[in-house]
Amino acid sequence: MKVLVIGGTLFLGRHFVDAALAVGHEVTLFNRGKTNPGLYPHIETIRGDRETDLALLDSRRWDAVVDTCGYLPGVVGASCQKLRDAADHYTFISSISVYAHPIAPGSDEGAPVQELDDSLTHEFKPEHYGGLKLLCEREVEAVFPGRSLIVRSGLLAGPHDPTGRLAYWIRRIADGGEVLAPGDPHGPVQVIDARDMAEWALQTAAAGGGGVFNATGPAQPLTMRRMLEEIVRVTGSDARLVWGPEPFLLGRGVSPWTELPLWVHAERCGMLDVGIGRALDAGLRCRELEATVRDTRAWLASEREAGGKLASGVDPSATLSRQRERELLDELRGATPHHEP
Repeated sequence: MKVLVIGGTLFLGRHFVDAALAVGHEVTLFNRGKTNPGLYPHIETIRGDRETDLALLDSRRWDAVVDTCGYLPGVVGASCQKLRDAADHYTFISSISVYAHPIAPGSDEGAPVQELDDSLTHEFKPEHYGGLKLLCEREVEAVFPGRSLIVRSGLLAGPHDPTGRLAYWIRRIADGGEVLAPGDPHGPVQVIDARDMAEWALQTAAAGGGGVFNATGPAQPLTMRRMLEEIVRVTGSDARLVWGPEPFLLGRGVSPWTELPLWVHAERCGMLDVGIGRALDAGLRCRELEATVRDTRAWLASEREAGGKLASGVDPSATLSRQRERELLDELRGATPHHEP
């Protein structure tokens, strides 16, 4: 199969390329060359910006297109129009953020979605992310009816993850000692290894499959406690989890998702508990969390050994500092806060 990957050198796109090459597909990349430009020297790469250089795709044909980096409906729509007769199938990576808040736990693909006013569709703003992704989906479906795969992705993890969300917990727990764990230990968590998503979506596209799917993991329910305890086990750490109740953390200004990744407000826990039965029935398979943690930790170590800037590094100013963590832990146990010397 001949596959055009729009992007393809950062995270999920990179795993799409690796999965395609592993089974003998012929891959072409279309990107600006700004992220890891020398990553695939033996793959045909068309250098260009999808907003201005779609003419570079003229007179070409592919069996399938994989679009991992579409955020504005006008841009995605233009790409689809250009490729309407140049490809048989279009895979678009969307997000579970398309759903309206609050989403009920266990909701499937029929849950209410975020509708965005047309005046807000021409510029990307983080607060409009979900609504924009939904409109991108509609552009794809309009141009590739019956021959498109819409993947509403949950939280991705694994090697080469630029968000550093799971990596935060791996690094922090590996360092040991008392670790501030957020919110309800029994609160739901969903995370999928990007390699599993890439392999499943590519197989689905190769078979001509389509439709809209929530795609996250694992197949069985996962809680915050189980996730953090699994990281403790896999890293062999002496870390001791100390649970900070949500009212305590919010009352002290600790920010969910950013300062303590993978923790969301209790009323928004449905975003980490969406139904994935349709994708599982369509062949999605999720590796064990142990494998994702182990491989991510090995990648983090290799990045440090390389001496370069850690590709997955979350901005240290965004996540909870060690000093602030100690202060909160001391307050939880009723002791005098500890300060750096």
